[in-house]
Amino acid sequence: MHYPVMRETVLEYLAIRPDGIYLDVTAGLAGHTAAIAEKLTTGTVLACDRDEESLEMARQNTTQWAGRIRFEQARFSELRSALDRAEVARVDGLVADLGASRFQLTDADRGFSFQSDGPLDMRMSRGQELTAADIVNTTAEKALADLIFGFGQERRARRIARAIVRARPIQSTLHLARVVERAAPRTGRLHPATQTFMALRIAVNREMEELDALLQVAPELVRSGGRIVIISFMSLEDTRVKRAFQGLARAGRAVLLTKHVVRPSEEEVQANRASRSAKLRAAELV
Repeated sequence: MHYPVMRETVLEYLAIRPDGIYLDVTAGLAGHTAAIAEKLTTGTVLACDRDEESLEMARQNTTQWAGRIRFEQARFSELRSALDRAEVARVDGLVADLGASRFQLTDADRGFSFQSDGPLDMRMSRGQELTAADIVNTTAEKALADLIFGFGQERRARRIARAIVRARPIQSTLHLARVVERAAPRTGRLHPATQTFMALRIAVNREMEELDALLQVAPELVRSGGRIVIISFMSLEDTRVKRAFQGLARAGRAVLLTKHVVRPSEEEVQANRASRSAKLRAAELV
């Protein structure tokens, strides 16, 4: 079952108007999109995602609200063009759930996880050229260590990068996981390859660059009085969101609706363990 993270909290901070126009920039399987559409009468949700396969599943999951939703394949850096195609100048609210798609994580063929063997892919859109195999098998050892340390916050990055270079070519997820585990044996509950896989996923999809693009363009896409709601799961993301919102507030362009991050309730975490590291921030444009 698909659980949209902090569903009711997102709706509360978006302050949905039945005739409003809303933008879900991480449609995924349409959890938040459907929650918004359910609140609308004459309004519209523009649901965007970079993954064409997720968008097709989102369409299937929202047939009862089909007249209220428009789907567009777009990365964060392409949102302005997506709104132009929909003939929308500005929206009443924007939501982004930056968590990795469970649909993608659990599909072995997409290569995001080492829970089962699959190709070292990790592309959020199959239309992208760069794959995790490209990075793993061609990046210089120092650059690979810097990537694993910077994006994965993995303190054993140098040791892991050295082992990867020596084991090349590496073509599958389980092969990579075994190489990492031999170089950096388990010391806690997390599998030793967890942070390396996260770093590679971030690099393949240019997630930090795309998030920066979202934070830059969002104030231009949302009308005065409209709201931006962002859920992050990593400190790398939350720090960027926090600084961007604070910058808008200092410039007199927004009012912060969340002085501190808002976290999911204990009940939600018990029902959906994937939500446990979620952090929500919201701002209203002036």
